[in-house]
Amino acid sequence: MFRWLFLNLVCAGGSLGLSWVGPVVPLPGPLRGAALLLAFLVLPLASSLVPVLLLRRVPRKKRKVAWQLVVPLMAGVALGMFGNAAGDESALADRGVWTDAVVVRKDDSGTNRCDLRTVDGRELSHSLSEDDGCDDWVSKGDRLRVRYDPEGIASPTEDPGSSSYGVLLGTLFVMAVVMGTWGGVRQSRWDRVYDGR
Repeated sequence: MFRWLFLNLVCAGGSLGLSWVGPVVPLPGPLRGAALLLAFLVLPLASSLVPVLLLRRVPRKKRKVAWQLVVPLMAGVALGMFGNAAGDESALADRGVWTDAVVVRKDDSGTNRCDLRTVDGRELSHSLSEDDGCDDWVSKGDRLRVRYDPEGIASPTEDPGSSSYGVLLGTLFVMAVVMGTWGGVRQSRWDRVYDGR
């Protein structure tokens, strides 16, 4: 049980930590991309596939996956996504700068996205999302007061720090660890009781 607990602590903690640290530090582009790939894909897959691949007695064609192992996979991906959003929020709180910006283009084909330029002509590296202030009433040429990241890592927002991800991230982390440990123990039990029939 302890090896599965350790594996799931590493995978869930790694997904959360790697996705959060990218915008906060800020990591350079290629390094941040690698960290996000690990956080969103590799570590969540490892938490589900390692228990299955470590089965030695059960022939490959007869192996099955405990349903509990789906939870750490999904929770790990969510930890990566929401951890990155929490990192963006922390980065803006730490090094964000307020500025007046002009909407130079608005894409409202699905979720609203506004491309912004500061009043002195500098284009902001990230567009403003609908959740962060690109509402339906906003149109090209409108002026908005936004907080942006001078490093160009975190996305701009009109209202920084308005949400807290602590409870959500804590819940996802506990779900990933508990269900992943339970699934790993079940997989090991199947491996031990397999008699070749």
